[in-house]
Amino acid sequence: MTQGRYISYLRVSTKRQGQSGLGLEAQRSSVENHLNGSDWNLLGEFVEVESGKRTDRERPQLKEALQACRVHQATLIVAKIDRLARNAHFLLGLRDAGVEFVAADMPDANRMTVGILAIVAEMEAIAISERTKSALAAAKRRGVVLGNPKNATPEGRRKGCAKGSLINQEKAH
Repeated sequence: MTQGRYISYLRVSTKRQGQSGLGLEAQRSSVENHLNGSDWNLLGEFVEVESGKRTDRERPQLKEALQACRVHQATLIVAKIDRLARNAHFLLGLRDAGVEFVAADMPDANRMTVGILAIVAEMEAIAISERTKSALAAAKRRGVVLGNPKNATPEGRRKGCAKGSLINQEKAH
């Protein structure tokens, strides 16, 4: 039986996954199954639709979840370690930042295990990126037109440039 106070963090990578809710529901179920006793208190749940490559500064729900853990002296719980991040530097920093966390799929992971898993998760992110780039290049060689055809119009390009400018301005502040 698990004891203590917890804050859950659920993350999917794409809007489609977020809209379907299936990935989030599977993660929620995994967390609830891990916290399967009556001697625990789930103080909050933070949900994000964002790439695992992003840092905590670019993931506001993760930032809020970590802050809630500090305020309530709670443990951050995730369904799987790769839902937290696929960046070794980030995971190792989190481990050393005074926020305890547990992954429901590996509840007995220790400091050494987390360090190793952080590096493995980062390597998997790199491999996913390389496979995606390779698949897109192969599709392009076959003549597949990539991207959204709406963006190929002058109006679509203007909208994209304007949106990019806004994003860059937000990141600068």
